[in-house]
Amino acid sequence: MSLSLVAIGLLLVAFAKIYNRRCRMIREVLADFIAEDVAPSFVTDLEGVILSSNEAARQRFGVELDETVSGTLKNTLANPGGIVFRLKETAEIEGAARENLVTRQGHMRLAVHRSGPENLLWRLEDVASLPQQTEAPNLPMIVVGRSNAVLHMNDAARGLAGGRIKTLDRLFKQLPVVPGTVCDVTGAQGPVRVLVSEVDAGAGRRALYLLPPASEPMAQDGWDVFQNLPVPLLKVAPEGTVLAYNRMAASLIGVALTQKVHLSEVMEGLGRPITDWLKETIAGRAGQQSEFLRLKRTDREAFVQVALNRVVEDGAPALIAVLSDATELKSLEAQFVQSQKMQAIGQLAGGVAHDFNNLLTAISGHCDLLLLRHDQGDPDFSDLVQINQNANRAAALVGQLLAFSRKQTLRPETLDMRDTLSDLTHLLNRLVGEKVTLTLSHDPVLEPIRADKRQLEQVLMNLVVNARDAMPQGGEIKIETECVDLNEPLDRDRVSVPKGRYVTVRVTDEGVGIPSDKLQKVFEPFFTTKRTGEGTGLGLSTAYGIVKQTGGYIFVDSTLGSGTCFSLYFPVLEKSDRPAPEPRRAAAKPTAKHGDGVILLVEDEAPVRAFASRALRLRGYTVLEADSAEAALKTLEDESLTVDVFVTDVVMPGMDGPSWVREALKDRPGVRVVFVSGYAEDSFGEAQMKIPNSVFLPKPFSLSDLTETVHRQLH
Repeated sequence: MSLSLVAIGLLLVAFAKIYNRRCRMIREVLADFIAEDVAPSFVTDLEGVILSSNEAARQRFGVELDETVSGTLKNTLANPGGIVFRLKETAEIEGAARENLVTRQGHMRLAVHRSGPENLLWRLEDVASLPQQTEAPNLPMIVVGRSNAVLHMNDAARGLAGGRIKTLDRLFKQLPVVPGTVCDVTGAQGPVRVLVSEVDAGAGRRALYLLPPASEPMAQDGWDVFQNLPVPLLKVAPEGTVLAYNRMAASLIGVALTQKVHLSEVMEGLGRPITDWLKETIAGRAGQQSEFLRLKRTDREAFVQVALNRVVEDGAPALIAVLSDATELKSLEAQFVQSQKMQAIGQLAGGVAHDFNNLLTAISGHCDLLLLRHDQGDPDFSDLVQINQNANRAAALVGQLLAFSRKQTLRPETLDMRDTLSDLTHLLNRLVGEKVTLTLSHDPVLEPIRADKRQLEQVLMNLVVNARDAMPQGGEIKIETECVDLNEPLDRDRVSVPKGRYVTVRVTDEGVGIPSDKLQKVFEPFFTTKRTGEGTGLGLSTAYGIVKQTGGYIFVDSTLGSGTCFSLYFPVLEKSDRPAPEPRRAAAKPTAKHGDGVILLVEDEAPVRAFASRALRLRGYTVLEADSAEAALKTLEDESLTVDVFVTDVVMPGMDGPSWVREALKDRPGVRVVFVSGYAEDSFGEAQMKIPNSVFLPKPFSLSDLTETVHRQLH
């Protein structure tokens, strides 16, 4: 075994020597190859470290000759590191790369070739012979990149501007710069009028020459007359080619607008070819002469309303397009549609939740009745427990729908967020796991708020779980609380937060972030980016509903690849609104047993009524049933009938619960009331408050919930 390892080691050493000898021979051949080249040339390794250079390079750079190519070119190019890295990456993939560069000394071309497995051959060539790149000696010239960054200025341009500038907006008063027009530039000695001429400088760059305007130029077709009109105008050929445009149109559409570009390359949104619309307008068959189109801008989303007018020039038809910026209008339209959609979804969710609550009350209630007749040794007991547990899960899901539609029942109380988070910290640490660190930071002076503690804990848990899922490799989740004063209303995300004092809670993660196109949808129900089975899409919509129903606000900020921050605003509880502490109550005396009372049960849903009546009878109560409010009042016409408690649904066909109860209490003022409903308590809260001795029991309720509530009302 050891002899085999020694043999393999010797073989590897031999191969390494052969490989190194081969690489050395390649470098020697390359050095000989470039020795007599008139252009500065270098042989480097794959990292750009110079292994050899020719005489032309040594004469050109002298003491500036560095260990690397980028170091050698540091006084020649503005950003040699980026250029060298870009060329090197391209050469490793394609075998060779080159790029034309603009420097203060002139134009040059830097080329690189892959030579062998470990070497790169670099060559620097002057290209002053290119006519479109020749720089006049006294003519101001600026080289501009794709984003209007100024890459180079010659001495004449520096003298005109009063020094080096980095962006065009420091020189030109109006952007974008339209070639062939006369405009004002901000010079060192004040405004200067120049005629702008543009030539292509390669690689997406353009050279702007600032010519002295001997006289205002006038094109043969007179289009320059419209250059300074405050209305965006285009002249378009019948087939869609842009023939001319003014300054306002160029500013609205962006750098994509040039002469000879087709209209479909700068805007879209008709749902059919733009050419068809143009042909119909030329022929006079267009149903409407204006259309809303979306611009193909890469920097922002923009919409325009385009109105076409047919003209004839020299016997040939053409179109004049009058543009108006419709971005704000379309944004308001989108906000209105979103608002209508969310309202419709909320109404649908509330209605569905009400119907489901009736079904779940019947399912879980009859399951409770079956469980009373089976003990743990019965083979059917485990099946009944499964039915009961899944009914409870379904009830929780329905509760999330009610939370989004803001129709759930809240139990608000005075809360200190520090205490709430302190009670929740242990559970949150268990939720995030070992890879994620949870950090809490509190404002030392944190004022109380009024909210439902259980629901608020659900919001915080949901946000923390989402933050954990966004960091599969681990990271840090920060929860920060702070008291802030808004001296002015805060306008964000189509919402205006009134001025005042607020307690803010921020949940920040270092995760993958949320794409901008999905950021506005995160609070919509059933919208999720998780795979099937990993999430229902109700978590954030539930959090949204709970926060809004509490009277607060929730916002989200996210940067793709950097993380997400959810910000919650809760109004501070004013001192005058703070409830006085309740006096300590004496220990309650033992109450009477179940079974001594007459109950009038009013419920229009037969399965719910059947369960409730059986549950109450099992506890020994006498139960009178009615399927409507009218039937209940008919039953109460018997004056000899004694009733102790009304148990009634709130929403029923015909007369609703509070209405018939008020009518019945005129003759029976001492009867106590239990309202049950699948809707939230606050949907009829004012009506309930006017009825004495009444309580609310939300659906779905269990057998024990119903009987205990009735028992408390009786005693």
